[in-house]
Amino acid sequence: MVRHRIALRVFHAPTLLFAAFCAATLGVQSARATNASSNFTVSATVLASCSVTAGNLSFGSYTASSATPNTASSTVAVTCTNGTTYSVSLDGGTVSNAMTARNMKDTAGDLLSYGLYTTSAYTTVWGDGTGGTGDNSSSGTGTAQSYTVYGQVPAAQYVAPSSYADQISVTVSY
Repeated sequence: MVRHRIALRVFHAPTLLFAAFCAATLGVQSARATNASSNFTVSATVLASCSVTAGNLSFGSYTASSATPNTASSTVAVTCTNGTTYSVSLDGGTVSNAMTARNMKDTAGDLLSYGLYTTSAYTTVWGDGTGGTGDNSSSGTGTAQSYTVYGQVPAAQYVAPSSYADQISVTVSY
């Protein structure tokens, strides 16, 4: 009989453990069955934005007696937010402040005239779109858009031998 009681206890112990486990699990599952939820909005306002970089333009060595003008080019890169319309203008420089009559100057004050143009045909002066000048306009793509500045120093300018320079401001209006 003692053996029988021990056998029953051993036989019933796993059953009791399983019953306790089920009760605990069902209790946890019933606690998880009730939920509360909410939603929230994620938002941002993207503002129109542009940035610009410009490379220097060097005409190199100029010889007045040359039959052809000196030419050179530079690149202006504009990056604007996608869909932002913009225009790129060049001012008249720090020497003459005149888009259609730009000049470089040496340290003695001597002037060497030059022009900046929108195309390699050298027909449209790159300015701000006023007074017979043109500009470059486009719409932003979110990546850099490049524009070539075509420069020309007319032939037969017999000025003093020296180093001449001017500084141009690039403006992106959007």
